[in-house]
Amino acid sequence: MYYQTRYLSPLGVITLACDGDGSHLVGLWTEGQKYHGHTIPEAMVEKNDIPLFATAKKWLDRYFAGEKPGISELPLAPIGGEFRQGVWNILREIPYGKVITYGGIAKKMAAKMGKQSMSSQAVGGAVGHNPISIIVPCHRVVGSNGSLTGFAGGVQMKIKLLELEGVDMSRLFVPKKGTAL
Repeated sequence: MYYQTRYLSPLGVITLACDGDGSHLVGLWTEGQKYHGHTIPEAMVEKNDIPLFATAKKWLDRYFAGEKPGISELPLAPIGGEFRQGVWNILREIPYGKVITYGGIAKKMAAKMGKQSMSSQAVGGAVGHNPISIIVPCHRVVGSNGSLTGFAGGVQMKIKLLELEGVDMSRLFVPKKGTAL
């Protein structure tokens, strides 16, 4: 069994999900986000009184107030295979106010897997399917040329999150069409 609750953020309604015993956060999706709830293997039941949800909502309150709460403050358990878990772990290492490219993550993953290289597109797929957005900061990943691409919550939300975190936006841009990983 999985539980869910809603949180009203400055960016709209956010859905939070946790495992059956309420010990780990397994999802955070914005309204209309691609892949909303796709990693949860069964229907989620609305339950608002789980202590973990209260903790996560306080974390989000602090985040949206411009603070920089630590990812390690929340017990996270995103559901996904080994490759995706590896990519999501790298996302957790990106500091506030910084961005990394898909290619940069690909290099880190290749090194972890003992390979000479790794596909930026494969990394992009894992980043895009991150089930705990905002907290696991997939919005901090940009194209190699500075393009703001590949965020399941939409490019405008990505911009708002990066601005909130104080990212220097002067070298980043919204691509006209297509993507550049």
